[in-house]
Parts: sequence; C-alpha cells; structure tokens
Amino acid sequence: MASMARASSGLQYPERFYAAASYAGFDGSPRSSSKAVRAKFNSESALILYALYQQATVGPCNTPEPSAWNAVEKSKWSSWKKLADMASTEAMRLFVKILEEEDPGWYSRASNSVSEPVVDVQMNQNSKVGPVVENGNPYPETKTISAENGSIQEAQDKDVVSEGIGSVGVYDQWIAPPVSGQRPKARYEHGAAVIQDKMYIYGGNHNGRYLNDLHVFDLRSWTWSKIEAKVGAESHDSPSPVTISPCAGHSLIPWGNKLISIAGHTKDPTESIQVKAFDLHTSTWSFLKTYGKPPTSRGGQSVTLIGGSLVIFGGQDAKRTLLNDLHILDLETMTWDEIDAVGVSPSPRSDHAAAVHADRYLLIFGGGSHATCFNDLHVLDLQTMEWSRPTQQGEIPTPRAGHAGVPVGENWFIVGGGDNKSGVSETVVLNMSTLVWSVVTTVEGRIPVASEGLSLVVGSYNGEDVLLSFGGYNGRYNNEVNVLKPSHKSSLQSKMETSVPDSVSAVHNATTATRDVESEYGAGQEGKIREIVMDNVDTEAMKFRGKNFNEHLLATLKGDKEELESSLSKEKAQSLQLKQELSEAETRNTDLYKELQSVRGQLASEQSRCFKLEVELAELRQKLQTMEALQKELELLQRQKAASEQAALNAKKQGSGGVWGWLAGTPGSEKSDDA
Repeated sequence: MASMARASSGLQYPERFYAAASYAGFDGSPRSSSKAVRAKFNSESALILYALYQQATVGPCNTPEPSAWNAVEKSKWSSWKKLADMASTEAMRLFVKILEEEDPGWYSRASNSVSEPVVDVQMNQNSKVGPVVENGNPYPETKTISAENGSIQEAQDKDVVSEGIGSVGVYDQWIAPPVSGQRPKARYEHGAAVIQDKMYIYGGNHNGRYLNDLHVFDLRSWTWSKIEAKVGAESHDSPSPVTISPCAGHSLIPWGNKLISIAGHTKDPTESIQVKAFDLHTSTWSFLKTYGKPPTSRGGQSVTLIGGSLVIFGGQDAKRTLLNDLHILDLETMTWDEIDAVGVSPSPRSDHAAAVHADRYLLIFGGGSHATCFNDLHVLDLQTMEWSRPTQQGEIPTPRAGHAGVPVGENWFIVGGGDNKSGVSETVVLNMSTLVWSVVTTVEGRIPVASEGLSLVVGSYNGEDVLLSFGGYNGRYNNEVNVLKPSHKSSLQSKMETSVPDSVSAVHNATTATRDVESEYGAGQEGKIREIVMDNVDTEAMKFRGKNFNEHLLATLKGDKEELESSLSKEKAQSLQLKQELSEAETRNTDLYKELQSVRGQLASEQSRCFKLEVELAELRQKLQTMEALQKELELLQRQKAASEQAALNAKKQGSGGVWGWLAGTPGSEKSDDA
C-alpha cells in the first residue's frame, strides 16, 4: 500500500507536461536529479519520451538526418521522425502518461525536490477536503487511510472528481479516490451491480441489522446519491402493493434496465427463494412471479448470469444448513429448473465466488463451511452438466470465504475474504484459459479491500476497465470505494509461455498466447509509438553495438526451445507416470470391484442361510410350544391316574377287611348280634 500514491498532479496540459519534462530533465534545466531520474528509464522508454518531447515542443521532425556513424543521435532522430504529424497536445498527453507509468510518484518527488510543501490532510469517511492553494499554485491533496500499522498517505488530484482515475498511470494498485455526495451507510454482504457507468448498491448487513436502501455511484462524476424507491405491484395481475424486506447475503444482477435481487437472508425468511426487480426508469420495486419448483430460501449463494439464465449454486438456508445444490432460472420464461449434474460436485458451502468462462464453463472457487474455509476450484460444463476439479497452477490462493470476484476477459480477479483468523490481503487473478493463478497486488493493514463480505464490480472509464470494490467488514464496517485499474497484459502469461499443463483440458479452447506490448497502453497511437520506437531501437542498436542481433536472437530462441523441450519432456514423463498410476488404480479398482462382487455374493448366501435358519427356528419354537402343552396335559393325566389308583386302592382295602372279619367272627359282629 505504500506504493499506492497516485501519479498525477492537479495541473492541466500543457502545465503538467512541462512539469513532467522538467522532472525528467528533458527541458535542459539544471536539476540535480535529472540524470538519476533519466537513468532509471530503459532505452525504449527514454527514446519514447525524447521523441514525444521533441514533437510537443518543436513539432514534426524537419532536421537533417544525422550521420550513420552517430548511432545514438540517428536513433533519436528516427524515433522523432516516425511520429510524423502527431499533434503537440497528443504528444504532451502521451509523454505524461508514459512518465507516470514508468515513475508513478513523479509529481510528489518533483515537488519535494524543489522544497514544495505537501499538505497532509486527515480525511475521514464523511469529510471532503478541497485542493490547497498556496501562492496561487495548487498542490496535490493527500488522503490518509486508516491501517493497523500506521497510516498510508495517498496523493490525490485536485481535479480527480472531474477526471476520475483516467490520469493515473499505475496499474494493478488499489486506490481510494475522493468522492462526493452522501455515502451509503457502512455495510457488508450487500449486492452491487453496474449499469451504464453507474454502480448500484442494495441492502446488506450493518451491526446485525439488515438494510433495504438503494444507492447509486456515478462513475463519471464520482458522486454518491440515494434512490428513493417506490413500492410496486406483486405481479401484472395483482395491483396490491408489496413490502420489500431488508436483506443481506443476496445477489444483485443487472438485466436490461432492471436490477434483479435474488435470495438473501431476511428477518422473517420464506420457504423458497424470492426474486425482486427494480425498474431504473420508474424507480419501482416489484416481485417477479416464477414457475416450477423454486430453490430453498438461502443466503451466501453464488448467482451467475449466463446468456438469459441465472445459475444459482450453494449457500446457507435459514436453519444454517450448508447447501451445494444447483438451480437455473430462465429469465425469459421465469421458470426454475433443478439440475442434477454428474461428477463430483463441490462440498456444501457458502460465501464462495463464481464466474463463467466462454459462456460454457461455470467456475466455483473457495467458500466456507461452519468451521473450515476452502481454496478448491471446481468447473461445471454447462453443456454436459458435468462437474470436474482441474489442477490449479501458479500461486494458488490460500483458503478463504466471503471474498468477491469479477471476470475481465479471460482473467478472473478475486479480492478480499477471510480465513476465520484474519482478512486476506492479496488480490489474485486466475487466467481461466490456462487455470494459472498469480498475485496482482498485496495491501497492508486493515483496509476495506482486505475485508469479508465486500462487493466487486467492473466498470468502464475512458474506455478502460476498472475494478471497484465497496464495503466489507474487517473488524469494522466500511463504506469506502476502492479502485484498481488492471493491466491489459496479464503477468501470468509471461510466466506461462511453456506448454500448457494437461489440467487445462478442463476448459475448452484454452489459449496461452501472450498479448503484445501495445495492449499495455491501449489501442491507437500509444501502441504504434512503442512499435515504431522499438523497431528503430533494434535497427540502430545493431549498428551502434556492432553485434549480430540475428545470431543473438537465434541463440535465445535455441535456449527457449531447449527449455520448452525440457519442460515438454518433463510434462510427458509426468503424463506417463500419471497414466501408469491411473492404470494401476484402474487395476486395483477392478480387483476391488471383483472382491466386492464376491463379498456381495457371500453376503447374499449368508442372508439366505440366515433366513432359512430363522424359518427353522420359528418352526422349532412352535414345536416347543406344542411340546410344552403336551407336557402339561401329560402331567394332568398322570395326576388323574394317580388319584384314580389311590381311590381304587382305598376301596380295595375297605372291601377286603369286611369279608375276613365276618369269616373270623370279629368282636364287633358279636356285639351286634347280642344287641
């Protein structure tokens, strides 16, 4: 962040041009730092600056051609000559722009070298400080951004509100430009979208309270304003008004002249996702009626616009259940379709980032569960509806959730997020054609772009793409706008001129062609100037140095070829090794499958035997019950038999005593007779 100072002054052309020329020592002024300043430029930049300075101050080159023996002067003359009839104002503009690209902080250093004071102005979120004028000369403002380890001063233009960031020559650095108007309340988990040079911010979370306000940020005037939204109808058939509930964790999608807000957490959650639309012409909110089976209500999901459809993945429902389902909403028919994709889908997660490449591939990166953050990359082929997890290359980002991402061409920029410990300070970019990561820039301290729940959109200013982040939470809620102008030439590609790894096959029509130097300065004359000067540098350098550049180039190409062949052989060896491992894995898989089938057969046999045993056991139990009943009946009969035998025995005894007594003449009988 120490290098985030803006490389522009409050001066207008031609004053800015003469200040730049004086700083670089092209005007012949006896500045002590001129040689040191010019020494830091390479020969290409020095020739460009010289030619532009001559064109701006003298005009088209009409001087005689120097002698061929003076290679340096002829090189300078040729560079100037090839600018032809370029207007002096255009030469001034290009001179300043190239100087700012080569030496971003030139104006502040130029001011310090002549003892010009730089005013330190403390700015908070709600204050605006105009330019300081001393003795009639404007000096650049400075803005102090709060950080954990001190403060970061950032030079600002006095006319930055009118010029925006168009005068900043620094690429790939976050800048907090001064803005005007009433800023929105600080927040995170809000929605952001850009339509026609305007960034819209809707809803979000502030101190645990959900918001439903709508604000617009004009990218031409860098001014905030609040939109007083009207309440619309629920549908065309029902004129009854509806209430727009505050929400957070939703997604805001631009669609024609409408903003579509989909999903999100609310105080009183509904069972299914609701779709709202804000008409920019009528400033009216309304609910959109959908058909089919809508997804479960959720927040923290990703919503990606692909053609005329919205692809919704993941999120967290009102019961804090993490999701990894996939749904598509056709915006033409407003019909929901739940997708059952093949392959291994990403694990349930929320607060991840999603982007689409080549209108066919949906990329999912990062996100988190209740206790874990991810840095995995998943790709869904929207034609075959198949998930894959390709191998990532380059500087793979650390796990994170709550980050924001936006694609610019084939480059996918990822900003912010957290890992349950701290905010992520790196801004990274993924080349979606090669699946190679690299770090764009790293910030220092607790600043908004190292926040969780921030928003990131891409806008256009003077024909150049700019990234705009807003809000976020990193221990405090933020409401600042930060801007980054991405370089047109990806630093990734210069590192990946070797063969493309096999993992890139997950993305269709992958390309590794690097862009030329012209794209660094945009289309038009800037690229042509560099091409003209470079051609001239090559020609004159050959004469001046007396070397055979063709041989040098051939040697370089041979070295590159050997390096490429070595890399290719390594890739082939790795590929063969992977194929061998795959073959072994398939063999093991076949053996395991056979073993599984055998175990399944044994299990089926055991299950059949177990069933038979259960049947036999049931029969035995039934027989046992019958035997118990018979046993009881037998015991009863035995008791009855015993009783009968005893009775018979008793009767026998009594009968036998009477007969023998009569025969023997018992005393009893005698008494009876006497009687």
